[in-house]
Amino acid sequence: MFLPEIRSKEELMRLINEIGFLPYFRGEIPGFSIEENCPCLWGSAEDPDGPWEWKGPVIRGSGCAYGKYYRGRACYISRDWFPDFANVRRDGYDYDARVEDGLARHRDRRIMEVLAERPSLLSKELKALSCAGEDSRKSFDANLTFLQMQGYITTVDFEYQTDRLGRRYGWGVARYATPENAFGADFTERVYLREPEESRDRIREHLRKLLPQASPDQIKRFLQ
Repeated sequence: MFLPEIRSKEELMRLINEIGFLPYFRGEIPGFSIEENCPCLWGSAEDPDGPWEWKGPVIRGSGCAYGKYYRGRACYISRDWFPDFANVRRDGYDYDARVEDGLARHRDRRIMEVLAERPSLLSKELKALSCAGEDSRKSFDANLTFLQMQGYITTVDFEYQTDRLGRRYGWGVARYATPENAFGADFTERVYLREPEESRDRIREHLRKLLPQASPDQIKRFLQ
């Protein structure tokens, strides 16, 4: 399957829910990205609206997960498929169990402790509360990406600053949450429903049918 052209946030939401997984930027699987299939990728000077500005509305409207899930780069994952995906990336561990088994890194643990206690936090709030020194502030973005790749953090919205006339400006600031807080029972009752390898097999088979142009190794690397 090669993806259809994406011309609106409504089409993007439908596509995410239909196919389950959709990276933002082009990767090694041909045609499998928003970048390759959206003519208004960055908008224009006359009309700045485009998929970069659609992120918040798409996350809210579709109920999907969004984060750096594909080799450290942005990817949408439908709410239906995200429990299996998180199960694979977590290798069946909830975060407390990972800590108990000595598998959680110290700086990651502080981010998770802060975020788990709150419904959600803007990235700047999470950084201020979880970083105690210069070294932790420098590594914050890398640690945050690592926790997203492990399936423990998702993006729930993007918020913009406004000027005195109420006009939006600048880049959207990401608001983060744990999937447990973002999706509730819809996630917690399903994330460990299967063994991680069973979840892996389900996703692998789905992607194999969805992306006949992808090699087995390319699909394997998508899940790593």
